[in-house]
Amino acid sequence: MSGDNSFVVVANRLPVDLHTAPDGTRTWTPSPGGLVAALSPVLEHQQGCWVGWPGVSDEAPEPFRTDAGVLLHPVRLTEADYEGFYEGFSNASLWPLYHDLIVTPVYHREWWSAYRDVNLRFALEVAEVAAEGATVWVQDYQLQLLPGILRQMRPDLRIGFFLHIPFPSPDLFRQLPWRDEIIRGLLGADLIGFHLESNAHNFLDLCAATEGLTVEGNAGTRRTDAHVVTHDGHRVAVGAFPISIDAASLGEGEEGGVDKLRAELGDPETVILGVDRLDYTKGILQRLLAFEELLESEALDPATTVLMQVATPSRERIEQYRVARSQVEEAVGRINGTFGAMGRPVVHYLHQSLPKSELRTYYEAADVMLVTPFKDGMNLVAKEYVACHGDGSGALVLSEFAGAAVELSEAHLCNPFDLESIKRALLTAVQGLAGATEATAERMLAMHRQVAEYDVNRWADAFLTSLEETR
Repeated sequence: MSGDNSFVVVANRLPVDLHTAPDGTRTWTPSPGGLVAALSPVLEHQQGCWVGWPGVSDEAPEPFRTDAGVLLHPVRLTEADYEGFYEGFSNASLWPLYHDLIVTPVYHREWWSAYRDVNLRFALEVAEVAAEGATVWVQDYQLQLLPGILRQMRPDLRIGFFLHIPFPSPDLFRQLPWRDEIIRGLLGADLIGFHLESNAHNFLDLCAATEGLTVEGNAGTRRTDAHVVTHDGHRVAVGAFPISIDAASLGEGEEGGVDKLRAELGDPETVILGVDRLDYTKGILQRLLAFEELLESEALDPATTVLMQVATPSRERIEQYRVARSQVEEAVGRINGTFGAMGRPVVHYLHQSLPKSELRTYYEAADVMLVTPFKDGMNLVAKEYVACHGDGSGALVLSEFAGAAVELSEAHLCNPFDLESIKRALLTAVQGLAGATEATAERMLAMHRQVAEYDVNRWADAFLTSLEETR
């Protein structure tokens, strides 16, 4: 049985969330996050179908179309599915493993069973909606079994898989009890894409050491010179496709919004900004500690400098995330208690999501963007900030362990595990702006040219063209 959708995107979540008001009224609102921001323009252009979970347990509304013409096909998950598949295996097993064991992964057989069952359920839904010979683009670590299952159900499909988080070294990956099943699942695809060549090399090295698999060629960027050949002769292309943003989707900032925001902050000389999901991988606490030490040493003046931190709520039922929030908010309180004044905090902290137009105003108002993840597949926030500074203003402090550091090499790079490194990079950025040198502006302009040229459409076109060439 097949549907009539020639292009299908499959992701853990739909690009919208279902909200129920106290009076029972239900509304759909756009979901936050980089994946939605990256894929929505592609789906709209293709007039395709998006298969995913609607964000509520135990129900799946009927498929419906967005105002932009994209068909949304909800997948029903129970509360038990959500706990085992998403909170458990995806985010307490795979997420820490793929982020270099920043916290210790936990491996439970019950979680694995839920992960396998949910991947099968997604595969059944995709098999039903995809037209004969359709292109199916599977997204991210929650659905790594899906390509293999779908290959068995619908061998007529052209299947691409893209991993939005890092892929670990073979030595780390091998600790996963179900490593063979994950590898087989991924190799059901015709093309597997990663952000960076280093991630692709990790995967190829893993396959080269796995019995029954043959690796040919070397991974390149936006091309497929590398292949994995399975024991039954199936050839899987592997390459690096660095994701980017749709600058236009950020919209326009509010007229006069920058001046208004800076006035609300007390008209400081220097505004430093952090925007992240509240995740233990993002290094939010470390940037706060570095900022605190710069205030303590009087390298930065609390009377003329403020730090804005937007921390979007994330996975709040998982213990490590609750701990991360507690640590961050404790640090914010301590810094403000020590260096702030009545009615004038030195750290302005928001634990909420912001609409794109408001976020753009924040980006435009910030003199320095502070992006310090311990490990990040790409980090689109860094690119969004750069996109908002086409006049050469501003400075970017960026972790060398963010995927974006490969492309945004003109940023002030730092080691997020080393407070001294963060401090040096931040102070250099602030001092460079104070000097208002041509070299400082050129650094931002060079990064802006990179982001403008290699946008989300370039990413999608490169991946989908490579996928088209696989069969």
